[in-house]
Amino acid sequence: MPFYLRMGEVPQKRHTTFYKPNGELYREQLMGTKGFSGIQSILYHHNPPTQVTNVRKFATLDMEYVEREELKHQHFFTFDMPAGGDPVMGRRYLMGNNDVVLGVVSPTEPMDYFYRNSEGDEVLFVHKGEGKLETIFGTLSYREGDYLVIPIGTTYRVVPNDNNSRFFVIEAQNEIVPPKRYRNEHGQLLEHSPFCERDMRVPEKLETYTEEGSYEVRVKQNNTLYSYTFDFHPLDVVGWDGYLYPYAISIHDFEPITGRIHQPPPVHQMFAGPNFVICSFVPRLYDYHPQAIPAPYYHSNVESDEVLYYVDGNFMSRKGVKEGSLTLHPMGIPHGPHPGKIEASIGKKETQELAVMVDTFNPLKVTKTAIAVEDNNYMYSWLPSKD
Repeated sequence: MPFYLRMGEVPQKRHTTFYKPNGELYREQLMGTKGFSGIQSILYHHNPPTQVTNVRKFATLDMEYVEREELKHQHFFTFDMPAGGDPVMGRRYLMGNNDVVLGVVSPTEPMDYFYRNSEGDEVLFVHKGEGKLETIFGTLSYREGDYLVIPIGTTYRVVPNDNNSRFFVIEAQNEIVPPKRYRNEHGQLLEHSPFCERDMRVPEKLETYTEEGSYEVRVKQNNTLYSYTFDFHPLDVVGWDGYLYPYAISIHDFEPITGRIHQPPPVHQMFAGPNFVICSFVPRLYDYHPQAIPAPYYHSNVESDEVLYYVDGNFMSRKGVKEGSLTLHPMGIPHGPHPGKIEASIGKKETQELAVMVDTFNPLKVTKTAIAVEDNNYMYSWLPSKD
């Protein structure tokens, strides 16, 4: 994160005595990235975060990737997947590689435990529903259209308001940050950035729990979940400060960059991850050159796999996709607008599409879960209609 934040109570100097009202010491924890050279925050706990009463292996997360038989474009109807599970254990993983894993979840059960991803940052895109994200850094409310950016190692719990929630899940193997070209040497977002720090919503309040009992935290490491039991509530932080913490930013606050002729996908970029980018396609005015073709030109994904998650509206270059559709256009073969979409775009003034795009610079593998909801005719949907 590009700016400093402090919540709750912290001592005047770091790594110095900080006493509770009863005379005991609060327990200081440094939480950072890249050893001691990345961004970090310092948290002050009521209890030592190392005080574990039991640990066990909980589950192995087998993605069940399928061998690629053909190099082809693919389309998946994620709304055809059954709802169920909680916001973590209910995740249906669709594709991934060594850099990032993509999935969806439509939870119907509450989380009766807390969760910590110790492999990398997560982004939860809120397609449907409202609720709150409870974390050791405080509580952050969310609503439809939000990206919830959760740093590696954050202990958290997702609490939806009802059973109508739906998330597009992006799990990285490193950090997810605003693009470097939008930031100055100090980390501040520049004037030409399509969003700014004012759009980022940080935890609203720090809720400190001192209850004793039996509390579970499930930790993901090396594609395995481990269960830790604590005899105190894991959200026992009385104060913290630093640059590392979760935040929310809405896709609706992304200000699109437009031009006289068609702009390439990098203008839609919102985040950068390890060997991948996340882009936001939002309602925008079309190109204003008198002879402009608003629809994108055909292009080859040279050294890049393109994934589009369709959120809302009528996507201007596609036929047959609908809300919740997920398409994969792999590197090595060209793709572009469906038949008739180029001609139909000429003279149009705007588009109302809403979608999240993930471009990866290493090939993605598809899971058996995704194959179960695949549109097998998608590769041939560029053939001219015989009507």
